[in-house]
Amino acid sequence: MINGSSYRNALISGANNITAHKSEINALNIFPVPDGDTGTNMSMTIEAAAKALQDVTSQSISENASAAASAMLKGARGNSGVILSLLFRGISNGLKDREEVDGKALVSAFHVGVEMAYKAVMNPTEGTILTVARMAFDAGRAAAEVESDPVIVFSALCSAAHDALEKTPEMLPVLKKAGVVDAGGKGLCLILDGMLSLFRDGVIISPAAAEDEPGTGVQAQIEASDEFFRNAAAEFDTDIRFTYCTEFIIGKAEELSKSPLELKSFLETIGDCVVVAEDEDIIKVHVHTENPGQALEEAITYGQLLTVKVENMKEQHRKAAEKYEKEKAAAEAAQKKQEELKPVEPENEVGFVAVASGEGLEALFRDLGCDHIVSGGQSMNPSTEDIYQAVMATPAKTVFVLPNNKNIILAAEQVIPLVEDRNVVIIPTKTIPQGIVAMLSYAADSTPELNRDYMTTALSNVSTGQVTYAARNSEFGLTRIKEGEIIGLNNGKLTIKEKDPVKAVVKLAKEMISRDTSYISVIYGNGITEVQANSAVDAIKAKAGNIEISLIDGGQPIYYFILSVE
Repeated sequence: MINGSSYRNALISGANNITAHKSEINALNIFPVPDGDTGTNMSMTIEAAAKALQDVTSQSISENASAAASAMLKGARGNSGVILSLLFRGISNGLKDREEVDGKALVSAFHVGVEMAYKAVMNPTEGTILTVARMAFDAGRAAAEVESDPVIVFSALCSAAHDALEKTPEMLPVLKKAGVVDAGGKGLCLILDGMLSLFRDGVIISPAAAEDEPGTGVQAQIEASDEFFRNAAAEFDTDIRFTYCTEFIIGKAEELSKSPLELKSFLETIGDCVVVAEDEDIIKVHVHTENPGQALEEAITYGQLLTVKVENMKEQHRKAAEKYEKEKAAAEAAQKKQEELKPVEPENEVGFVAVASGEGLEALFRDLGCDHIVSGGQSMNPSTEDIYQAVMATPAKTVFVLPNNKNIILAAEQVIPLVEDRNVVIIPTKTIPQGIVAMLSYAADSTPELNRDYMTTALSNVSTGQVTYAARNSEFGLTRIKEGEIIGLNNGKLTIKEKDPVKAVVKLAKEMISRDTSYISVIYGNGITEVQANSAVDAIKAKAGNIEISLIDGGQPIYYFILSVE
């Protein structure tokens, strides 16, 4: 039988297992666009449950499953994370009021989870995590008809999950072409494997990945020597009297006529913070000086230079100070934002919450009337809890939520059942331009129901162009994309690759402009200067004729440019 304690430990083991392999799952993402990364989203989702269960001592499987499901729902990130949370919420429902379960009851609860996950997805696609979960259940049910031992049943379920995972490329041609299995399905298999380790062997898998273990051999010894040497020199690094931190290793000459102590004495005449260490074959040196050349010239009288590193400490100090000030400002801003997210009474009729990243875009949505901006977007999917907090901090009876990313919509929808004292309306905005158009389409004199229709209908009136970089090598049709190349997306479809983001956005605009186009917004982000942005607008104007064009400093990460074409 499986009780609350073993279920709790099994979930922690599953969370550890996927966390240890999340990079492996992320690598299965086949599209070149930087995204939320399936492994990261799924691991963060189940880690929320593991954290919530750390101090739970209940022996009731019902109570522990409920606590885990609640934490996963709030911590769910990205579509894969939400589907995972729904699977375990269904399992929790199936385990309700039970103290412990056998294999039949466990697989029955798993069935409830599979059904809940399928129902949450509007158009379920086979060859994904959903398929892996369903086929795993089918095998578990068959095993439970013969044997009620939970270890035997769960072993059959896990084995079938792996078999299903291997079949996903046959169900999704895009996976077969890339030569990979489904990332979400792989993540689920790792979680189930971690749980089986506890049920079968009583072992909670460690979160530490094997590849993260310290290295061995010569390189590791050199790194260890470097660390020791730096620790010895570090005590001198607090007072910057000289500009250049100079470090080098000398391979001793076969017949060394001078002692390393003489080298140390010389270096003390041209600098400070001198450390000289030696063994049979090498001499390692650290010195702060205004004349690195003199130090190196003297060094070669002792043998050949094997390595040399010279760093400008004053410049490093300046950069460190700048970084500290930026981090301090960011921390203060985050603290202020957190204080703003305290729950408030719904006094107003209507309020708005939008997801965006970048100072310019956040300011734009505030200007359009949004009460709160949830920081996030592509590659930074906020959790359901993040969106929930923003909704509860909005003093309105009806709160419209704009996810502005297709991978955030499902997480936003999970907020609805969590809120009891106000009406939450999710407008399915998949891009920043759609979010902007939705806000502009709001009619203050209409009902929430009509505004939901107005805002949703308006999404079809805008096209979105995005210029970003390829996060990985991939292949689309006959086009090969190399990691780091600039790519242009026309309404999510990759149509352009370039070496320069300005050239890419001009080509993309030309491709998107039609006879019906009346307005274009060019939103530039991190990595693009104002000069580059104006250059892009001038080039687009030359091709756009009388179409009105506006330029916005969005400050967004990931995307060099975002085009809104209406």
